[in-house]
Amino acid sequence: MTSTILNVVDKVEILTLQDNYIDITAMDNNAVVTRAMPIKDGQIKVSIGAEHGFSAIVKTTTGDKTNTVLFDFGFSEDGAAQNAKTLGVDMTAIEAVVLSHGHSDHTGGMGKMTALIGKKNIPFVAHPSVFKSTRYLKFGEEFNIYFPKFTREMVQSAGLAIIEAEKPYPLLDNTVLFLGEIPRLTDFEKGFPIAHCQRDGQEVWDAIEDDTSIVMNLKNKGLVILSGCAHAGIVNTVSYAVDVTGIDQVHAVMGGFHLTGPFFEPIIDRTTQELQKFHPAYVVPTHCTGHKAIMTMEKQMPDKFILNMSGTKLTFT
Repeated sequence: MTSTILNVVDKVEILTLQDNYIDITAMDNNAVVTRAMPIKDGQIKVSIGAEHGFSAIVKTTTGDKTNTVLFDFGFSEDGAAQNAKTLGVDMTAIEAVVLSHGHSDHTGGMGKMTALIGKKNIPFVAHPSVFKSTRYLKFGEEFNIYFPKFTREMVQSAGLAIIEAEKPYPLLDNTVLFLGEIPRLTDFEKGFPIAHCQRDGQEVWDAIEDDTSIVMNLKNKGLVILSGCAHAGIVNTVSYAVDVTGIDQVHAVMGGFHLTGPFFEPIIDRTTQELQKFHPAYVVPTHCTGHKAIMTMEKQMPDKFILNMSGTKLTFT
């Protein structure tokens, strides 16, 4: 595979605007982790919301130049946007938007989030399959739970300029790489068995091929990889990031690893073992990873593990 050029950066900051967990009294700040504070005007009166969704602002800095990208919109209409307001985030600094995949826990907040950005026609990069129509989870022959529609017209109405990419796509002076469609190569990451969609009027299994991640290249440290749900498998994702960039040093693996529930709990141990083979400095499971998987990773990788929360900023330098 021909490597995609990914420029080195001096610093990567990931501010989580929405995640499934919050503990406002954690008090475990350090050089990497900065927690949201419940303080305003000297009083304990600030609340940070947690939801089953994900959204983050990623900043890369090289010298005196900083680039900013929004990764996913969160679940509810107001959740991530309210957290951004509470945290005093300057959303107008966002130069591009990336969508990890087309499920509603990553698209739901688009309207309010783009309103806060307040600019028209900034790039919106996503795999074309984010716009699949009639996606649902099939629990039985007569019991389906449907995902809300997510259409090109909705994105255009929000003022974003759509860039559909199946292949790796560099952004922001080649400081952020959108991975595109991730090959499914491991023997244990089989996808979401109950995910289905309609194609030409017929029900088919939804491979969720739009699932993707973004990658940054931290100077002298290696790759920082951020996934939304890793429906392609987080091990497949990290392997592809290494292949595409030609960089085999991995500094941080962060994101939803989708290891929750009965379909995925059997592969928690294998996933954890395979992740360790990349020798990351940090592993940061979020969102849909699930508490059993998070506890396993903390137990097996205590010196690498970071517990993420809504409102947490991670700084990798």
